[in-house]
Amino acid sequence: MQNDNKQIVLNFIDAMGKGDAVAAAPCIAEDTFTLAKGFGNFAGVRTHDTILATIGAFRKLMPAGMEPDIKTVIADGDKVVVEFVGNGVLFNGESYCNEYCMVFTLRDGRIRQVNEYFCTKLADEVLYPLLSAEGL
Repeated sequence: MQNDNKQIVLNFIDAMGKGDAVAAAPCIAEDTFTLAKGFGNFAGVRTHDTILATIGAFRKLMPAGMEPDIKTVIADGDKVVVEFVGNGVLFNGESYCNEYCMVFTLRDGRIRQVNEYFCTKLADEVLYPLLSAEGL
């Protein structure tokens, strides 16, 4: 079960990096939600449809996708923790590199909850102005 859960999470991260909402959809439950920790513009709760829409919009931000450099994957029962560095080039040519730690809770072979930890200051300074300007 732990190896299956790891693979589901890694498939989700891969789809997220590619901006592929279709590939991400089978990984998450209908009642799934993410909770981005912190206090910036990206902090807060996102539900199923918003998660998939955000992944789809991500492709517009980083046309070549984000390459996740996985540092650690730990599985224990229904929990999977992944540390990774996300590297990509934004549509304006600027490099974007953020560090992430995500704690996934799975149920019945699908992601049910994700607690996200990342540098919200960097995301606010670099990504938020682009999202606002592009209407994403």
